[in-house]
Amino acid sequence: MYIHETAEWPIFKWDRSKIDAKLIKVSKAVGFLEGQLSAIGFDMQQQATVEALTHDIVSSSEIEGVLLNSDQVRSSIARRMGVHITNETESSHYIEGVVEMMLDAVNNFCKPLTDERLFDWHNCLFPTGRSGMIPINVGKYRTDPMNVVSGSLGREKVHYHAPDADVVPFEMQRFMEWFNSDSTPKDYVKSAIAHFWFVSIHPLDDGNGRISRAIADMALCQAENSSLRYFSISRQINKEKKKYNDILEKCQKGSCDITLWIEWYLDCMLRAINGAEEMLSQILNKAIFWKNHSQTVINDRQKLVLNIYLDGYIGKLTVKKWAKLSKVSPDTAARDVKQLVELGILIPQEGKHRNIPYGIVISKDLILTPCPEEDE
Repeated sequence: MYIHETAEWPIFKWDRSKIDAKLIKVSKAVGFLEGQLSAIGFDMQQQATVEALTHDIVSSSEIEGVLLNSDQVRSSIARRMGVHITNETESSHYIEGVVEMMLDAVNNFCKPLTDERLFDWHNCLFPTGRSGMIPINVGKYRTDPMNVVSGSLGREKVHYHAPDADVVPFEMQRFMEWFNSDSTPKDYVKSAIAHFWFVSIHPLDDGNGRISRAIADMALCQAENSSLRYFSISRQINKEKKKYNDILEKCQKGSCDITLWIEWYLDCMLRAINGAEEMLSQILNKAIFWKNHSQTVINDRQKLVLNIYLDGYIGKLTVKKWAKLSKVSPDTAARDVKQLVELGILIPQEGKHRNIPYGIVISKDLILTPCPEEDE
């Protein structure tokens, strides 16, 4: 029996003793991450949000087998947020639509979720009215039965059978009344339930997973009362995609006790938060570097090239590359590099006597050594 066929649907229940203990851990981890980022200034927090949302959008699409260009996604988000990034890239019309959907979810997290808003998001995901080569109903609820299946043609395995199409409007009305209600606690459990409930209704012809994760992110913003995102749960879900699908399938069969799902979701959140340091290390390193050198007198050329490398430029930092990036003569580049070595900002790397590569001293405990390019 599927969960929506039970008598108690959709009155979900869970073991509060298990869930409350995990909520405490997640809240502490979020607080620690926010504390780290609070010291780097609003501009850097915005850049951290650009990075987290980039991973969210790219990963959420990848879970469904849709591969997006991360540079295009990052550039689209940054333009819309008014954040300057290096190597800005022109984005496709499709990516602009996907970014618009996600930014509406997180920036307007206080606004109610409605049919109209949901259908606008759906149009962003499927602007041509097709999923691949197949025409679908876009901007409206599905009118056909819906099964979640895997396997090749003739060997399909049905993992879940969603509610009948004729009850979808009623099911969605109940879902949105709960989601928008002031009496619904705005916490991380709401995000877990919203994700599970929406994807269990499966109200649309396609895009249910991506929209369920956008709604879950909207609930996370409500829980934190902020549109700034510093970690990506979709990125973590993508890393654990098999477990994600297995837990969903298991909890969608049987009773409305979804303790197992909420436990897994909060654990996944905790792993996403703990992994955010890796994802945001580039931004944190840049913030630490400029904080440490806020009083150091260097010229605009030096600031430009240092920022290029701090923003993740792939290639050894050499005098030759410095001259190319700053568009100056090798002699001028050599003087720039020599001055930064004397200031303790650059440090020559061992092993070469010609075309010496340099590391950037982020702090006394950390030296950034830019990755070499194969063709250098």
